[in-house]
Formats: sequence, C-alpha cells, structure tokens
Amino acid sequence: MSSLRLAVIIGSVREGRFGPTVAAWFAEQAARHGGFEVDVIDLADAELPLALPAVPPAMEPNPPRPAGMDDLTARLAAADAFVIVTPDYNRSYPAALKAAIDWHFTQWDAKAIGFVGYSGGSGGLLAIEHLRQVFNELNAHTVREYVSFPRYYLLFDEAGRLREPDEPAAAAQTMLGQLRWWAGALAAARTASVAS
Repeated sequence: MSSLRLAVIIGSVREGRFGPTVAAWFAEQAARHGGFEVDVIDLADAELPLALPAVPPAMEPNPPRPAGMDDLTARLAAADAFVIVTPDYNRSYPAALKAAIDWHFTQWDAKAIGFVGYSGGSGGLLAIEHLRQVFNELNAHTVREYVSFPRYYLLFDEAGRLREPDEPAAAAQTMLGQLRWWAGALAAARTASVAS
C-alpha cells in the first residue's frame, strides 16, 4: 500500500497557547514511527467562522466555504488519519476545533483518529471524551490509546522538551501503531468501495 498521510491538528488558537509545542513533539514521534507522511495543521492559519452554512455538510458535503479555509479543507481531504492535539477548555475542547470539524464532513468519513491531550488537571481527557462522541457521529474511527499531559507546564522544559520523555514516547508509539493499522484498513476499504 502507498504511504499513508497523517494530519496532526493543533486544536487551540488561543494567544499564548501551548499546542504548537505539543504538536511539534508528537510530529517528531510520528516521524520516528515511520508509518506516515506527517502534515502539521495549525487551525490558527485558517479562517474558521463559527456561523455555519444553512444546509449542514451531511446534506451538502461541499458547501461554499470561506476562501481562507481552502488550504485546510484540501489538507483534511488528503489525510488518511488524524491526531488532534487539544487542551481542555471548560471541561471540553476549543470552539475553533469544533468549527473546523463542523465545516467538514466527507473529510473525516471512514478515517482513523487519535488524540494528544494536555491541560492543568485532566491532561485533556475531558476534551478527548467529547471528541470521541463527535467523531463517532462523523463515521470516523477513534483509536483506543491516547497521549495525555496533565500539568503539562511541569512536564516540558523552557525549550519545549519533555523532562522525562520515555513514558510519553512509548504511549505515542503504541497509539501510532493502532492508528497505522486502522488507517491502512480504512484506506483499503475506501478504495474497494470506490472500485465496486
């Protein structure tokens, strides 16, 4: 099978966010794994209005989108799998991430999703649990394993390196293994579905 594409999505657009540091660390882990071509997508680079089109994407999969979303849409469509890097905001996930999800539909369909969470107390687990429900509705498969950084500000040093990298790196490799298996199986199924 040809190379699989993994999009690592930075879900927070808040000023001073820590997401790019976590995403850079995870992209390194994915490169080490070797099972994917890795594309890091920063939602701060896309135009993501919260007001959605009148007809939902489930009924109109390609609604007119803002021009500032074109690059994001193309990169999501090209991906075979995703890893969402998200903090907890008020026991859930960021509004910009919800907007990016809701402006798209077929781009998520029958693809594999993994999560890397970070926050003060829960390590992003509250956001991850909500996201599992959302992606289930979009017919995406969320893998069981995840990576979590509770009190992330104590775990990374000033240069953005983990002080004790072994355990998170092992968790990332386990998740990437699951993601690679599911991404390959789903890509083959999508190809067979188109061919039939």
